[in-house]
Amino acid sequence: MSSRRCVSTNARGLSDGLPPSSGDVTETASEPEAEDDGEMVHFSHPEHRLARFDFPYLFMCMGCKEYGAGKRFMCQACGFQLHEFCALAPPSLHDHPFHPKHPHLLFFAKPAGGFLRCKCDICGKAVKGFSFRCASCGFDMHPCCAAMAARMELPAAHEHPLVLAPADGGGETSLVCQVCRRAIRRSGSGSSGNHHHHHLVYQCLPCGYCLHARCAKDMVNGLYAHGIVPPERRSALAAAARVTVNALFGVIGGLIEGIGEGIGEALFENIGRSRRSFR
Repeated sequence: MSSRRCVSTNARGLSDGLPPSSGDVTETASEPEAEDDGEMVHFSHPEHRLARFDFPYLFMCMGCKEYGAGKRFMCQACGFQLHEFCALAPPSLHDHPFHPKHPHLLFFAKPAGGFLRCKCDICGKAVKGFSFRCASCGFDMHPCCAAMAARMELPAAHEHPLVLAPADGGGETSLVCQVCRRAIRRSGSGSSGNHHHHHLVYQCLPCGYCLHARCAKDMVNGLYAHGIVPPERRSALAAAARVTVNALFGVIGGLIEGIGEGIGEALFENIGRSRRSFR
């Protein structure tokens, strides 16, 4: 079984990094905590101490293997870095609003084994490292996704509070995520065992503003606040740009080819006329 032990020098509740109630998230004992000087010893990097920093730069968390910016715990000796919420992740969560079906989610340091790589049931991305997993049904989510709540205030994105909409949207397809500008697809069942949760969306009830849960995640991990586009999204945009450029060159090439053919035909016609006039 994958390790789910999370050890540090102290124990404390992680109340400021996880969602508040409407399903209060409570944690068990033996939770990681930074010491008074802001440093900690983490089980994933026992050889050096980690210190708390807040830099506006992109980094890869070596715990969950996801990107982040801003707050982090970092090893000054070798550069090892963890999201703040990954470094302080408790051993378990209870009654999380994203998984009301079962009450307990356990912290795991490694993804579930097997031929198929498991995916986060909230954002739909692969689980490559730290996660919270339900032992009853296999529901899995990144610590960053666990830090989101059923109701969130994200002033950087929208002036009103955003509420998690149910997975079953009744087939509604007219909604567009205001961050990535893509149409929002809603799943029919929301069954945690079938990985439909990556269609979850946050919506403003007064005005209809909405965004994917996976886009809201970038507001929790610090990327949005520091104006950083995730590298995987940049590569997707670059691929789309390449397709557009190739299509444009294809059109231009076709026009040039057509113009060239027209000029060639005109030249041949003029040459034919000049030969007839000399006769």
